[in-house]
Amino acid sequence: MHDIKYIRDHTDAFVAGLGRRPAYQESAASLTAELVKRDAVLRNLQTLLQKSQARRNEASKEIGQAKATKDEAKAQELLNEVAVIKETIQKGEQDERAYKRALELILAELPNIPADDVPQGGGEADNVPIAHRHYESIRSAAGGMNAPKEHFELGEKLGLMDFERAAKVSGARFVYLKGPLARLNRALASFMLDIHTTQFGYEEVVPPLLVRDEAMFGTGQLPKFAEDLFSTSREFIEERKPNEFANTLARHWLIPTAEVPLTNYVSSEILAEAELPLRFTAYTPCFRSEAGAAGKDTRGMIRMHQFDKVELVSITTPEKSNEEHERMTDAAQEILKRLDLAHRVVTLCTGDMGFSARKTYDIEVWLPGQNRFREISSCSNCGDFQARRMNTRVRGADGKVKGPAHTLNGSGLAIGRTLIAILENYQNPDGSIAIPDALKSYLPGLEKIEKK
Repeated sequence: MHDIKYIRDHTDAFVAGLGRRPAYQESAASLTAELVKRDAVLRNLQTLLQKSQARRNEASKEIGQAKATKDEAKAQELLNEVAVIKETIQKGEQDERAYKRALELILAELPNIPADDVPQGGGEADNVPIAHRHYESIRSAAGGMNAPKEHFELGEKLGLMDFERAAKVSGARFVYLKGPLARLNRALASFMLDIHTTQFGYEEVVPPLLVRDEAMFGTGQLPKFAEDLFSTSREFIEERKPNEFANTLARHWLIPTAEVPLTNYVSSEILAEAELPLRFTAYTPCFRSEAGAAGKDTRGMIRMHQFDKVELVSITTPEKSNEEHERMTDAAQEILKRLDLAHRVVTLCTGDMGFSARKTYDIEVWLPGQNRFREISSCSNCGDFQARRMNTRVRGADGKVKGPAHTLNGSGLAIGRTLIAILENYQNPDGSIAIPDALKSYLPGLEKIEKK
């Protein structure tokens, strides 16, 4: 959420910043002008309300004085005036709420302003690789297989990845993992959490998987991206469930990422500066409707309605958020380095960056079966954008509230995509899958995954 006072005082800068988002290049000036106009109307109304309230209070005192002097005519005149003022105030307060709500709705749907060093661009092709973060694995450097298979070919031939039965039960974009692949999935979660908690100091959390509207609003999923979410609203239930279940669930949303409950852990709180940064990590299933993914990645596990992920979230001060962003990206990369998986890091351009982010690094792992890099993590600095929506602030050592905190989030990593990367990078000519050295202690007795 943006600060309307900043927009009012720095209109040109806000227009320029919003205009860096390609979708707002043409409309930034008109949208900002509308915001400033609505803000002026609201402030004028608030000024009139304050004057009316002051006159009501003054007139109430005068009524007492008139009655004390037994000036009944004057007292009645003042009573009539107060009655009119009261109606005016009631109407004004209704208008104030309506104007404020309308202004907030416009602000709520505007994306974060990109940081100054975010590259300008229209989409994925304009993202900029970061040379010093590129990692070439020993395994891929050795040459690998001549004709590597994709993960779903390997998984299905092993009899451990079943999309057909999952579709029968749940529809498209679901999968059953069985036996050693299920063990590998579980091992990856433990491995990632151990690295993040012991080496990088994140606190492990088991968060709720169902959240309320306010939480989704706080991290920016609502109101703009409701179609990407799964809801348990009464309306949804009534359409698809017998009547006896219709009123058993209030509205909740299945989390699309643990970023939502982890970041909202501090919503509506004032945090002591000395206690920051707060660093949280969680392993959860995630649920996404993939509303805009029709025709994309229709085979395999790349784009699922349900998937597992280890999430990283940091809450820090404005002065430390850029440093924390680099540190979080280091933590996510460390997982891939330990697994010896080739990857690169790119800075997302203004046209490819998420709604709440002011700067994002995508980590892309090499998938030999696809012969391309694919995203496995996004690490984003959201600045004060989410904190304003959540009303999360920082108190300095002097006891004064300094302003909104800064929030960051990143995948550390997406477990399904990490499993995909292991299948494709550690495949053997006979179709079996070698176990990365870093995971062997998590998979005792398992040297490779092969068909029974």
